[in-house]
Amino acid sequence: MHIFNVNIEGYWREKHKAVIPDHSGVYFVYEAKYDQEKDIVRLIQLIYINSSENVKTQLTNNEKHKTWLDHINVDNELCYSTGYVESANRSQVEAAYVFKHKPLFNTEGVDSFSFDRTTIISIGKTALLDTNFTVQKT
Repeated sequence: MHIFNVNIEGYWREKHKAVIPDHSGVYFVYEAKYDQEKDIVRLIQLIYINSSENVKTQLTNNEKHKTWLDHINVDNELCYSTGYVESANRSQVEAAYVFKHKPLFNTEGVDSFSFDRTTIISIGKTALLDTNFTVQKT
């Protein structure tokens, strides 16, 4: 069994993508509503999970960006969070999150998990995420 602890940082609104850290890891894309009066972001739904050697670069130049924008309510915006994961473990951690959460825009990995038993423990900015879960090879 593999256990991974992931510290998730965020939430960065679309207009603040430039400050997302450069690191290897997983990233989460949400539909969100910004409350200007309270200066807070309210997450509505998790729409995509992926991983990259550099999450900032991947989010800045993502080919799915227009598709995400076309899906969300006109009064809402995209919001992002990321978690550092060593390169060697990225695929396994991403696959576990996708299999567990089944986001709207993930098509691969939502119905199967090809790694050995994996436990994910998430801390930090974990709204809409299960913070402690285990998935089994299917």
